[in-house]
Amino acid sequence: MAEVEEDWRAAGLSPKRLAMLGYAVKLTRTPAAVSDADVEALRSAGFSDRDILDIVEVVAYYAYANRIADGLGIETESWIPD
Repeated sequence: MAEVEEDWRAAGLSPKRLAMLGYAVKLTRTPAAVSDADVEALRSAGFSDRDILDIVEVVAYYAYANRIADGLGIETESWIPD
């Protein structure tokens, strides 16, 4: 969905998906700022504790993989847009 890549906040996603993506952005950009209130907001949006664990694991994995690639100076594939 190109709209999500362009601007996920204005892509017409459900409130549940917006909550998930907002949390993922916060966890990625400012992980130390994540609080119990952020996790509770995900619960209020309809996510189970298992769902929240899955979200955290995926966000953490991508952060880890990107830091490994950056740390080794690995170039992205030519087919991956900037």
